[in-house]
Amino acid sequence: MKINFLEIKTKSNLLSLIRLLSAIPLWILLDNFNGYNVRIITAVLCIAAAATDSLDGYLARKYKEVTELGKIIDPLADKVVVGAVIIKLFIIGEIAPYYLILILSRDLVIFIGGVFVSNKLGKVLPSNVLGKITVSNIGIIILLIILQVDKANIFFMFLYYMSIVLMALSLIAYIIRALEFLKQKEYGNI
Repeated sequence: MKINFLEIKTKSNLLSLIRLLSAIPLWILLDNFNGYNVRIITAVLCIAAAATDSLDGYLARKYKEVTELGKIIDPLADKVVVGAVIIKLFIIGEIAPYYLILILSRDLVIFIGGVFVSNKLGKVLPSNVLGKITVSNIGIIILLIILQVDKANIFFMFLYYMSIVLMALSLIAYIIRALEFLKQKEYGNI
């Protein structure tokens, strides 16, 4: 698998790079979590990051700019931004340790597995829909925490526990998909 780093110049890859770099201001902003204005700015930045996640894929397909680099940087940006925010929310006492461990463990397994499968196949597998739904759900949880929605609220509780179920299901889906592609490669179908 050969990655061309000049592919960063595509519209979709630039958006993914911007999203990746947004982890830095989000981390810094969460140092002042108790400030109302800071929470609003942080929430807006989170929404902007989520919007770029949807927009980069659309642009890549529309302008036929789907690249191997894009297949790496898009999910990497998701994992870095979510990871940075989740770790910071844990540090400031806004999320439980088990939730942090679930998110980071899932992402680590998917990342390591993705590197392994990419090396075996010679290409990067794109993100799947269930993974995108899971990240979106986690993003909503993050946004609600940043906006200090009551965590005992039934809507929050539903989304929170749904995110845990989605994490498990998406991890299983990634593993099954990886095994299917490896099997196809073994039989020469790729």
